[in-house]
Amino acid sequence: MANGKKRQFFGTDGVRDIANCGMMRPQCAMTLGAAYTLFLKEKGTKHPCIAVGRDTRRSGEMLQSALMSGIAAAGGSAVDLGVIPTPGVSSVAFHNNFNGGAVISASHNPSEYNGIKFLDKDGFKLTDDDEADIEEIFMNEENMSFAEPNNIGSISDGTKYREEYGNTLKKVICEITDNSRPIVIDAANGAASSFVEPLFSDWRGKVTFIANKPDGLNINNGVGVTHIETLASEVLKNKAQLGIAYDGDTDRVLLCDDKGRVLDGDIMLWVIGRWLAMRGRLGAGVTATVMSNMVLEDLLKKENIKVFRCPVGDRYVLDTMRREGGLLGGEQSGHIIALDYANTGDGLCSGVLFLKAVAELGEDISTLTDRFDRYPQILRNMRVKDKAKVMSSSNVEKAAEEAEKILAGKGRMLLRPSGTEPLIRIFAESRDADLMNEAADIMEEAIRKEMQCCE
Repeated sequence: MANGKKRQFFGTDGVRDIANCGMMRPQCAMTLGAAYTLFLKEKGTKHPCIAVGRDTRRSGEMLQSALMSGIAAAGGSAVDLGVIPTPGVSSVAFHNNFNGGAVISASHNPSEYNGIKFLDKDGFKLTDDDEADIEEIFMNEENMSFAEPNNIGSISDGTKYREEYGNTLKKVICEITDNSRPIVIDAANGAASSFVEPLFSDWRGKVTFIANKPDGLNINNGVGVTHIETLASEVLKNKAQLGIAYDGDTDRVLLCDDKGRVLDGDIMLWVIGRWLAMRGRLGAGVTATVMSNMVLEDLLKKENIKVFRCPVGDRYVLDTMRREGGLLGGEQSGHIIALDYANTGDGLCSGVLFLKAVAELGEDISTLTDRFDRYPQILRNMRVKDKAKVMSSSNVEKAAEEAEKILAGKGRMLLRPSGTEPLIRIFAESRDADLMNEAADIMEEAIRKEMQCCE
């Protein structure tokens, strides 16, 4: 097997490309479907049954049809969930007798992109090693063992499972005691579009829906979490108390208060974390990435809630949660995972949990931003030729130790390579701007000298 091998075309969130190009050609999607099915067979599943969903992109039906054909050709059964949020596929796989899941989506990217990601039988994202194993099967297409005619798999309708996911969310929102506040919902013209009106149908306050009329090309186009200013404008226009925006596949959510100010993932973790703790359902604590503001730790510490830090990326959030025994984690970007409710980031669920939390805590949403008194932060990007060499340099390591000593007890410094560009990112955070800049200057100088030595 491929343990320890580096993945070639799987990224942090599956395989992505421009539709009808590269890995997003129908023939590649078909081969990927077959490779995933054969991977499950190698793991001991004789006849894999896989839940398959997509978002609203025009290329989605084409790629989903190809993927499901590959699953059937390799002797698996594909259940077509149609348009459904990524966390919906996760939920369906977890709560029913499926051996895995697959999603055709490019999340927050423009409509011309698409992607494919796979989930395990419990709805969790696959590990890097699992994806490397699938790649190995994919790359050896000529040796694939396709099914004999009598053993070709089936493709069936999964509408009932999509309805099941919607009903699960409806049960949660119906538990909210105060549903009188006016809200605005931005579905990003994505996978949430057909779910939001039924979900909020019994909300007593005025609900304004925007970007819930997908046409295959308008997903994420000037709306959703990547264009939060659209939601903010609508909140002010409609005099709403809260705005909720999702991304194209609905695994992320961001909020706006009545003044149009963004309530990001850090604030959601602060609010939902205290609520879960009050209910005795938080577990060991809250997991946040290294980029979450230090004030989150300060505020949760006052509530005797521990914060666990992890690298950026929702899969690292989940890994840390499972390792430490925490039931809530997330990122500033709006990936929020509440394990009692979902096994992956679920924008619809997270938004509903926030509404439940503020109702039961008696929170004033309009004051959250003021009370979440963020530490000042700076981020400097340095372009380098060899990220690995710079990061492993003893001189850079010594500089980092010096910078951390300067900020000890008053802030923090983080050095990390970009995952997609030839950049080293210097991140510093402190209430003392002079100390913060001094620490960043030390790191910038050390990296510059290291780059000169490499030339």
